[in-house]
Amino acid sequence: MENLPDINSDNNASRDRLNSTIAVLVAILAAFMAVTKVKDDNIVQAMLQDKSDAVDTWSEYQSKKIKQHVMELGRDQSQVLRTAQNAALVDEQLKRYESEIDRYKKDEDDLQAKAQGLEAQYDALNYRDDQFDLSDAALSVSLAMLAVTALTRKRWLLWASLIFAVFGFIMGIGGLFSLHLHPDWLTKLLT
Repeated sequence: MENLPDINSDNNASRDRLNSTIAVLVAILAAFMAVTKVKDDNIVQAMLQDKSDAVDTWSEYQSKKIKQHVMELGRDQSQVLRTAQNAALVDEQLKRYESEIDRYKKDEDDLQAKAQGLEAQYDALNYRDDQFDLSDAALSVSLAMLAVTALTRKRWLLWASLIFAVFGFIMGIGGLFSLHLHPDWLTKLLT
């Protein structure tokens, strides 16, 4: 009887190894998620600022456009009301109108370019935000699967959780280092 192996001690050793593996993976995933969360929050703040600045710039653009239109109406009315008696006065006013119209047109072009630039910055940041969102989702699924693995002792679940973990790490690294990794089909599916 003494030569029989202790099945319980082998089982306990196997459970301990599995639990240790799960614990290490959970710690690594949680630490990585914390780092990417900080970066993602900073990106979201920058996105909000860019969107706010773009809206402000487009509002200013619209204001200039309205002012230009008012100047054009004033110019057109002045041309209609021009007579021989008031020609010098109207011509002077027409010059001021033309000057203001030209200034508003230039301002509009500058504001339009600025607003479009801010929108492009927003889109670039949103691309990275999508990467962090996908990373967070995949790593969360991996953590949930690791919890089930710890309860059920199913090793295949450990391997399945690693697939999600690897995808989450790849997307997180892509977001951290501005890599061109973006599964558009998945992003469209989730938005």
